[in-house]
Amino acid sequence: MATDFDYVPNIPLPENIGLLISRRSGGQSQGPYSSFNVADHVGDDATIVAANRELLLSAMPAAKSIQWLNQTHSCVMVQAGQEQCPNADASFSADIGQACAVLTADCLPVLMWRVDGSAVAAVHAGWRGLANGILLDNFSELNKQGNKSSPWQAYIGPAISQQYFEVGIEVLETFFELAPSADILEATAAASLPSKCNPLKYHLDLAAIAKAQLISLGLTNVHGGDECSFADEQNYFSFRRSSQAGDSRCGRMASLIWRK
Repeated sequence: MATDFDYVPNIPLPENIGLLISRRSGGQSQGPYSSFNVADHVGDDATIVAANRELLLSAMPAAKSIQWLNQTHSCVMVQAGQEQCPNADASFSADIGQACAVLTADCLPVLMWRVDGSAVAAVHAGWRGLANGILLDNFSELNKQGNKSSPWQAYIGPAISQQYFEVGIEVLETFFELAPSADILEATAAASLPSKCNPLKYHLDLAAIAKAQLISLGLTNVHGGDECSFADEQNYFSFRRSSQAGDSRCGRMASLIWRK
């Protein structure tokens, strides 16, 4: 059952898969981290972050541990449970009770599972990760996990929406230069809109780009992608919203998936 600090999206999942998204209320953090910050790298009190994380784990049925990552906008994916906090931006697991998690405050959290529930993965996908192939380049390794005959599905969690994500033309050019196929190039172009106010600025739909990449990999269903971290201040942290308000200090939400 969802609490003040988490919710479970209404999407079809295998019976043995748990999936949870944390929200920003219901914790102990103060000030710009108020109140359910679960990131230990943003300047919040370490004791409070640990307490918030313990509360989070207690709300996850059959989960025994959470794989936290030191996220650096890389394209590195690791097997969960092998190292305490590796430098990586994605993890996978086929072990029961081992949760894969990513922290976000505008970037895309992408949670993935085999349809038969035999393996799961969590990916932190900001624009750099998407452009450089964190989804596309890791899928061959991910596809070795679990029952290879069972297809993958995915859920894209709360992230900044196209309306609020304005970037310079150099960001769009990076996507175009690194696009691995004509289909991905076309989807990226369709997911960009010129700014009405700022020349050489564009609004990118990161969720649409991620969905196109996932579909190109053969995923049978991609859910979510419709919640905006920037617009929904009550429920979600947003680094860009905080920065525009003059304070770049900001908590993080966790997106988690595990086998029960």
